[in-house]
Amino acid sequence: MKFTITAKIQIYPTSDNIILLKETMSVYRKGCNYISSIVFETKVLNQCILHDKTYRSLRNDYGLKSQMAQSVVKTVIARYKSAKSNGHNWNIVKFKKPEVDLVWNRDYSISGQVFSVNTLQGRLKIPYETKGMTQYFDGSWTFGTAKLVMKHNKYFLHIPVTKDIPEIRDDKIAQVIGVDFGMNFLAVAYGSDGKTYFDPGRKIKDKRAHFTRVRKSLQRVKTPSSRRRLKSLGSRENRWMTDVNHQVSKALVLRYGKDALFVIEDLTGIRKATECVRVKDRYYRVSWAFYQLRQMLEYKVRKAGSKVMAVDPSYTSQTCPKCAHIDKANRDKKRHHFSCKSCGYQSNDDRIGAMNLQQIGMKYIAEVTMSV
Repeated sequence: MKFTITAKIQIYPTSDNIILLKETMSVYRKGCNYISSIVFETKVLNQCILHDKTYRSLRNDYGLKSQMAQSVVKTVIARYKSAKSNGHNWNIVKFKKPEVDLVWNRDYSISGQVFSVNTLQGRLKIPYETKGMTQYFDGSWTFGTAKLVMKHNKYFLHIPVTKDIPEIRDDKIAQVIGVDFGMNFLAVAYGSDGKTYFDPGRKIKDKRAHFTRVRKSLQRVKTPSSRRRLKSLGSRENRWMTDVNHQVSKALVLRYGKDALFVIEDLTGIRKATECVRVKDRYYRVSWAFYQLRQMLEYKVRKAGSKVMAVDPSYTSQTCPKCAHIDKANRDKKRHHFSCKSCGYQSNDDRIGAMNLQQIGMKYIAEVTMSV
């Protein structure tokens, strides 16, 4: 099975290097906007047709090198196709961020402790941050087209790296873990050993409440500086959210290790499902990046030699794991408490969800074992 992740590697260009990198990124962005205007008007997304129409201009008028001229076309096509697949209306795509797509072994390569990066003025030898990155340079990973980006005056190469990792067979799974994502606790896990793992959620809820208070205060001011602070606040909250998701997914994988089946809820469409929630509660219902958390868990689990299965979340928090009685009244959302109206079994409602997910996984494994 092909396993691909994006390695975000910081590079350390000199002041002279930065001038050349900025020039290259600026011209590349202008080339993208030039192609984007043509695509918007013609609605042509065929690479060969766009190449024939724009290659000479990209080379002569913009000064892009041959490979970069081809990459510009691919970059624009990919962005329009992504917008289309996400259901967006046909609007012109504007490129604002300073970025360049670099093809492996043509626009960039690695030699020892430095990257060789192509620019409009030739190649640069740039050292990089090796801490935590040496695992990708052991020869077992293949590199894809990298993206050179600048954030907060720091430069990074975002490189998709791919490796063949054998997928665990269902009949080799040694344990099943149900993982319930929620608001009170980001993750609650229930394993085959009957033990429950609660990811601490109090500090996260307090931090989110702080972001909410600051955001409301800035929104009331309505000045240029308050809008700038709002944008900065949003970026900071997103970085914090990403870091928390990394920690939660990493903790789950470290706890249960390899040869495990993680059963999670398929939360696709959760944002639409919560549109009927009261406005004052909507932020807490839809603002957390649960899809990002799922993605992080999936790639960490695969890398560890385990597997993730997403199932229908219907009734997982209303079903009694002891007697299978389903009743909406079983769950008290405000108190985060579950009390079965049939057999009287009681527990935390998030734990109940994890227990039911674990049982779904156990039934799946039993069916697989019987069919072998």
